[in-house]
Amino acid sequence: MLEEKIYQDYLQALKNREKEKTDFLSFIRSELKNFAIQLRKDKLSDEEVLTVLHKQRKRLEESGETIKLSKRQDMIDKIERELALLKTYLPQPLNESELRELIARKIEETQATSLKDMGKVMKEVLAEVGIRAEAKKVSELVREKLSVLS
Repeated sequence: MLEEKIYQDYLQALKNREKEKTDFLSFIRSELKNFAIQLRKDKLSDEEVLTVLHKQRKRLEESGETIKLSKRQDMIDKIERELALLKTYLPQPLNESELRELIARKIEETQATSLKDMGKVMKEVLAEVGIRAEAKKVSELVREKLSVLS
C-alpha cells in the first residue's frame, strides 16, 4: 500500500537524519491524515493517496512558478527536490502518443461522431487515465480528434 510505503520512507529518513526529506514526508503524511479524517476513514486506498499526492504536486508546481519570479535559487532548489521526491510515489504520466491512442479507442467505443459527444468521450478517457494525464491536455486532444471527425 502506498500510504505504508510513505510511512516506511519517513521512518528511514528519520533514521538517516535526512531533515529535509523527513520534514516533507511528515507534511505529506499529515495531508494524508487530514484527507482520511475528511473522508471519515482510518486507512486511505492507493487511489485516494494518489489524489492527495497529485494535489500536492500541482501545489508545488504553482509555488515553483511563483518562486522563480523572485529568483531565490535556494527556494527553487528546495521545491525541485520536493517535486522529485513526490514524483517517486506518483505513477508515470502517459506520453502524448499513448494518450492519443487511448482517445482514439474511446471515441470508437463510444461511437462519438462530433464535438457534441465530447463530454461522453472525456468521461471515459478521464476515468481510465486518472491522474496519469492532465484534464486540460486530454480535453485539447479530444477536441482536436473530434473536430476532425465532424
